[in-house]
Amino acid sequence: MKNSTKTLLAGAVLAAASASASAQQVNVICSVQADWCNMIATVYARTTGVKINLALKGSGEALAQLIAERENPKTDVWFGGTGDPHLQAAEQGLTLEYKSPTLSQLYPWAQDQAKQSGYKTVGIYSGPLGFGYNTELLAKKKLPAPKSWADLLKPEYKGDIQVANPASSGTAYTMIATLVQLMGEDKAFDYLKGLHKNIAAYTRSGTAPIKAVARGETAVSISFIHDAPQEKMQGFPVETVTPSEGTGAEIGSMSIVKGARNMEQAKRFYEWALTPAAQAFGAATKQYQLPSNKSTPVDPNVPDFKKIKLIDYDYKKYGASAERRRLIARWEKEVNSLPR
Repeated sequence: MKNSTKTLLAGAVLAAASASASAQQVNVICSVQADWCNMIATVYARTTGVKINLALKGSGEALAQLIAERENPKTDVWFGGTGDPHLQAAEQGLTLEYKSPTLSQLYPWAQDQAKQSGYKTVGIYSGPLGFGYNTELLAKKKLPAPKSWADLLKPEYKGDIQVANPASSGTAYTMIATLVQLMGEDKAFDYLKGLHKNIAAYTRSGTAPIKAVARGETAVSISFIHDAPQEKMQGFPVETVTPSEGTGAEIGSMSIVKGARNMEQAKRFYEWALTPAAQAFGAATKQYQLPSNKSTPVDPNVPDFKKIKLIDYDYKKYGASAERRRLIARWEKEVNSLPR
């Protein structure tokens, strides 16, 4: 075990000191990447004696599961994934109002996420939407790296772009909501129709397109750019850019499920997950979102938000269930039904 991971483990032991050491369990839907989920589960069990039963699902799938389990919840905590579906779960009464004493230690955007939900969710990280691209593949195809949303409509990118399906992916829904706020709804859907002509595949998960870029299966992805450094560290020729017109950012969130079977353990895990020691496991597993606790060390691979043109994303409006359903239904009808 590397020294940095040993340090994190030691910190996690202290952070979890108040948790029960009895052989209990907590059921967690985890919507971040698998390495992060598994490290959390391993360290938490080792330091508290409480077993985490993990289910790895994208945020769209996670919300669908909570809706399906409404009358008999099998999940205790939903950890990570884009914040919009967490806000929708809060609106639908699927998650528990819980005001953490740790809130004051979090960045304002994380506290705002909690306030907007009636304290039924909380921000645990943030990351900007942008493009990933394979430098070697672009050079081979003699294509320039995209720098703007407008660039992705150019005919030379036909069949060379991947993005996730918004029905299953919070990443892709963030893209639609970002474009609607940036361009106005009708112009955004005209844009999405044009983009559709260049899309090679709509993937199930939001991280699949950047992995396809890394492995040379597609030239360009629309992704959260914090997912790229891990691929680059493995030797893949991946670079990222955020669009010049402006872009949105996710607020990854965490929620306790209303009616959770292991409520006491759910609250203990929730509190632990907001500590700096626990939040450092993101970077320890090469996941480079900005942590929400102001005392968590920020890895140099985390995108510099000061250098990115961010829109004033309306998380409350686009986190509403009716708005999400409406926009995805319009995308299915007007965009995904078109030939490519």
